[in-house]
Amino acid sequence: MTGTSPSIDRGGEIAVRVRGVTKRFGAGESATFALRGVDLDVPYGELLMLVGPSGCGKTTLVSIVAGTLQPTDGEVVVLGQDLVAMGNGRKVRFRRDNVGFVFQSYNLLPALTVAENAAVPLLIAGWKRSRAVERAAGVLDELGLGDKLTSLPTELSGGQQQRVAIARALVHEPRLLVCDEPTSALDAENGRITMELIERIAVQPDRAVIVVTHDSRVYAFADRIASMEDGRIESVAGGPHAAGVS
Repeated sequence: MTGTSPSIDRGGEIAVRVRGVTKRFGAGESATFALRGVDLDVPYGELLMLVGPSGCGKTTLVSIVAGTLQPTDGEVVVLGQDLVAMGNGRKVRFRRDNVGFVFQSYNLLPALTVAENAAVPLLIAGWKRSRAVERAAGVLDELGLGDKLTSLPTELSGGQQQRVAIARALVHEPRLLVCDEPTSALDAENGRITMELIERIAVQPDRAVIVVTHDSRVYAFADRIASMEDGRIESVAGGPHAAGVS
């Protein structure tokens, strides 16, 4: 598949570069810091997992990397673009064209068919409905849902709904895929299938994948694992996948 934004500077071999990022909520004595000077690089072609206890800052960090949250301080360069310096309108367009999201909750629209749900990012981008649904159908078929295109979300299992959510995240061929607890609501088998699909389709030489997870069952899919604690990255180590463990 060809990326939707071939003009974006790769910024060398690093897809995501975070330097000295802090995030403060509130002010004065009631202020709390969700992030406390985070440094992180995510190379192209990598699946990085962010792990750590609840409340350590994982979701805040990926929200900043994805451009949905502004840091209090620090540098955030994604796909060669300075997100901190971007205005809101440009940032919305950047996310639309370059970032895919997979969440723990599937967030499917109940009145739309499977194909229509997967086509939503393309429809938002202005694609004609027929062309958008056709593209979505191709991605869904790749994910083993070619026979469910006209089904409604309520007619699918949890694992199938997650696959639709993955298709929706990938249909516009994002250069950065951000997954926030994508397997925590799934049993072990569907969690493994979900990660296999993400690995097979999203991990490409010109893309990067960041997965926030508490699910140790899927650590084997990581190229590297970044451990967070109290708003900081405590360590970054090669994951089992990088060492050849399947």
